[in-house]
Amino acid sequence: MELEMGIGSGGNMIFWGKKPAIAIAFAGMLALGACSGSTDTAAPDPKALVKTAAVATGSIDETITIYGAAENGSVGQYTLSSPIEAIVQSINAPVGSNVKRGQVLVRLVPSPASKYELATASAGTRTTNLAYARMQRLRADGLVSDAEVEAARAAKQSADALRASLADRSGALTLRAPDVGFVQMIGAVPGQLVAAATPVVTIVKDGDVRARFGIDPSLARRVPAGSYVEITAAGGGAPLAVPVQSVDPVVDPQTKLASIYVLIPNESEIGAGESLTGKILLSSNASGLTIPYAALLDDGGQPYVYVIEKGAAKRDDITVGPRMGNKVSVTKGLSAKQQVAVDGVTALEDGMKVRTK
Repeated sequence: MELEMGIGSGGNMIFWGKKPAIAIAFAGMLALGACSGSTDTAAPDPKALVKTAAVATGSIDETITIYGAAENGSVGQYTLSSPIEAIVQSINAPVGSNVKRGQVLVRLVPSPASKYELATASAGTRTTNLAYARMQRLRADGLVSDAEVEAARAAKQSADALRASLADRSGALTLRAPDVGFVQMIGAVPGQLVAAATPVVTIVKDGDVRARFGIDPSLARRVPAGSYVEITAAGGGAPLAVPVQSVDPVVDPQTKLASIYVLIPNESEIGAGESLTGKILLSSNASGLTIPYAALLDDGGQPYVYVIEKGAAKRDDITVGPRMGNKVSVTKGLSAKQQVAVDGVTALEDGMKVRTK
């Protein structure tokens, strides 16, 4: 097999001979050799684009928002009930009536059962009084013991107390207004039989409105004494700051919330039934660290952030305090002026290279 080669124009080596296939193959080998001498360029490391914010210092106020409604205050709301089983004789002040202190609202009369009960108690009083007097005479003659006399005396006292109680309640069947106000509810009609302790009439004192707000039971225990609630009515108007009247830790079975009560000033235009929003300060720290809420991430209950240092993201586990609007306080894990990622955080991984917006 013969193969000839030579130098062509431009200094390039050329081949020719009787077997062109061999020449082509050899040329291909040379071409591969030339390619193997080239240098590959490495791909650049990916960089995430993030926006950062500095860890800030300053006053931290823990303020929460609560929701509720205005209602007729219990301080100025009076519900009058029947002291015994009775029959409604007359309604002297219908619902909506403006009434004065001492004005007759409803008249009741004893029911047949109540009359019988009072008569029985009166008879019992007479019987026990006679028995006690007899025991005293027998004791003077030495025919009974001191213990027997004491038992008769106790029975007499019990019967006297029962009769006096029934007589007092039977004499309190004219229900009168305890204060100036208006009749909100009448719970019976003339001729109706009402049981003892049944609410018959409710009056509300003029201008007395309170607000009731629901609050998480765990937060209710943290409301400081002397706190104020900043109230805003659903219908608008300027916020109104009023002191907390009371905190009821008992959980409402429907809302699962405890209650905060405030008294609405008479000069306010807030009326019963109006929806309200309130803000209350739970705590205030003169100095602390805060970060934007957007920087906060969670890993199975462990809060963490990405601190941006030297062009890389570093995960830092932290301990957080209360949230204040779009900020959250940090009690452990960061230092002032550190830069934390606040935008693009969900795409970050620990150690990832980053560039900032």
